[in-house]
Amino acid sequence: MAKLKDRFIRLPEGFAPAPNHREEAREFPYSRPIISIAKKWMDWVQKLDVVILNPENIPATGGAMIAINHTGYWDFVYGGIPAHFNGRRLVRFMAKKEIFDVKGVGALMRAMKHIPVDRADGQASVDEAIRRLRMGQLVGIFPEATISRSFEVKEFRQGAAKIAFDANVPLIPLTIWGSQQVWTKGHKPNWRPKNAKLVLIVGKPVEVTADSAATTDRLHKAMVEQLQENRRIYEQEFGPMPKGEYWVPANMGGTAPTLEEATVKDREDQAERKRKRAEAQVRAERRREEEKKQLAAAPAWRKPVIRLQQRLNRKNK
Repeated sequence: MAKLKDRFIRLPEGFAPAPNHREEAREFPYSRPIISIAKKWMDWVQKLDVVILNPENIPATGGAMIAINHTGYWDFVYGGIPAHFNGRRLVRFMAKKEIFDVKGVGALMRAMKHIPVDRADGQASVDEAIRRLRMGQLVGIFPEATISRSFEVKEFRQGAAKIAFDANVPLIPLTIWGSQQVWTKGHKPNWRPKNAKLVLIVGKPVEVTADSAATTDRLHKAMVEQLQENRRIYEQEFGPMPKGEYWVPANMGGTAPTLEEATVKDREDQAERKRKRAEAQVRAERRREEEKKQLAAAPAWRKPVIRLQQRLNRKNK
């Protein structure tokens, strides 16, 4: 492996990056200054050691759907690294809408042209992803939908396969190993990790057909096998993974839950989210009924003021 002037990144010996993408390499503010700042943060603050294999599998031009496994909250950052080092390309991530609702963070996400996903109505985000891919952009998706507590590749949704087929673009598996050391579900963020190591592998595109279930199966199999290679390279470059650590899978001597245990917990969480959404819908319906009654009982001259108050109340909830 050869290190770059970005000294925390290692690329394969002899790797020749594609020429810089004409528009994306200069895009404001994503390429500059956000990526420049992120690289300094990963180098100076996080002190990462990152190995990247096969970045040439990211196309130098044109659209591609990049499917990424999900083990930590920083995967939205780390998953874009290989594209940056092959032509300074940019990845537009599909991320849950709630992230875009966070003050400050949402503004940055929109400025970088990421794609919000409303879990209650996902078709709009699917249509937007297809549009972006047909425009020639790279779109990143986490087919597991949520972070894997076991750090194994869990069940996939079929969205990546359907979007790639409808947009007629390659579906590229990208596996990350090690990001769970920095910040993962159920653990506090480690803002200044002392020894975090990452291995990222970009695979060859998987076959995409109209049968989204079959395509998803191929993608899942490819990423399971590829993640094993991530771990092999990790131990080759950095030594054995320590036993008893929370970020190490159960089958490698760690204390992470097994894939089966994590799946049970995920389904419990999903049921709880569904229950909370249903309760919120009931509350919203009651509020609408109360607002109608309030308006009906008010004199005509008061109605505009009441409508304004109701809008403000909904916004502040």
